[in-house]
Amino acid sequence: MRLPPVSRWWPAPIKCGCAGVGLKPPFGVNVQAGPQFQANRVRLVQTQAELESLLQQLSQEPLLAVDTEAASFHRFRDRVYLLQLSSRQETAIVDPLAVSNLDSFGSVLADPAVEIVFHDADYDLRLLGQEYGFHATNLFDTRIAAQLLNEPGVGLAALLEKYLGVRLDKRYQRADWSARPLAREMLDYAASDTRHLPLLRDILRSQLSDRGRLQWAVEEFALLSSNPRTAAEPEEPAYLRLKGAKALKGRALAVLRELHHWRENEARQTDRAAFRIMNNEPLLLMAKSPPHDLDELKAVRGVGAEQAERRGREILAAVQRGLSVPDRELPRLERPRRPPPDAAFDARLERLKNVRNTLAASYDLASGILCPNGTLEAIARLNPTTLEQMAKIRELRRWQLKEFGSSLLAALKQSAA
Repeated sequence: MRLPPVSRWWPAPIKCGCAGVGLKPPFGVNVQAGPQFQANRVRLVQTQAELESLLQQLSQEPLLAVDTEAASFHRFRDRVYLLQLSSRQETAIVDPLAVSNLDSFGSVLADPAVEIVFHDADYDLRLLGQEYGFHATNLFDTRIAAQLLNEPGVGLAALLEKYLGVRLDKRYQRADWSARPLAREMLDYAASDTRHLPLLRDILRSQLSDRGRLQWAVEEFALLSSNPRTAAEPEEPAYLRLKGAKALKGRALAVLRELHHWRENEARQTDRAAFRIMNNEPLLLMAKSPPHDLDELKAVRGVGAEQAERRGREILAAVQRGLSVPDRELPRLERPRRPPPDAAFDARLERLKNVRNTLAASYDLASGILCPNGTLEAIARLNPTTLEQMAKIRELRRWQLKEFGSSLLAALKQSAA
């Protein structure tokens, strides 16, 4: 489905509390901003030809702000449903459902001559990588920059309000971006996500440089762009991660497993978020007290008559599969084995944490941002005796080694006493 027919360009008015407000655009791009801003143009891209023309132009820009909109609150499959792009002169909204491919965007994203600005790039990069195989080469992440500056609020809304006087409308954070046509207010929201990122990048970059932390950020950006975090493979089945599942035993766990499997299949086939098929609560209630017919199913809180009539046979079949599992095949919870105590390791780790915490106060940074516990654990485990050995620790950044590697090394050498 296509977005509603409109003109391909419109001026984005700026509401700044001063006299004179621009014309209302077709999609009503309304953002709060200081009087120093000029109204930017916003382009709507709905054809492959328009996309190629846009990316040909943007490929000549030294900087491009990017954001994506997904619909994980509504859909089972995570994918890009809207793409926002902003240069310093204009903003474009691309409908990925209306074009045949985004290859030209992938080329710009990977171009080292174009600095790509995201806010909290991790999820966007993971999504673009999984769906299209795209990656960013020259990255600036305003969230990471804000963390290294110890900003009290690192969300985009907080940063834009603090530095630019811009107030973002948060109503559409969980909107269904897979829907077509998109309401004009949703496109307003989407455009505002990238319109101000170039200027915010300039402000944060200047502060990083002034505080001698720009190279810290550059290293963090390079690590993220080369290896976006991937979702860790869960160590236990998904049904056991439901809140309250581990309080169940044997037969109840078997019923819960089958019900969860049914819900996941239904969500996958209909491409709807699993909780929109059925919430967790009725799954747990049925695991504890399995219904045997439609009347009992309708009485389960959270199921109701409509759901029971529509999906009752499938649900009851899943319950029956759980009840039919032989006793010897019932699921059992495996308690994780604790590693044997290592007093020397624990002492080293404690000394490293103490030094890190003292350093964090002097740097005016959160301890977990300066050096996360996972990094300290890796150091304590290897127990290096030289900076050269410490440099081999994968979790340790080069900037951390340079800034306080000697202090951490000294902590390792201290007597446990």
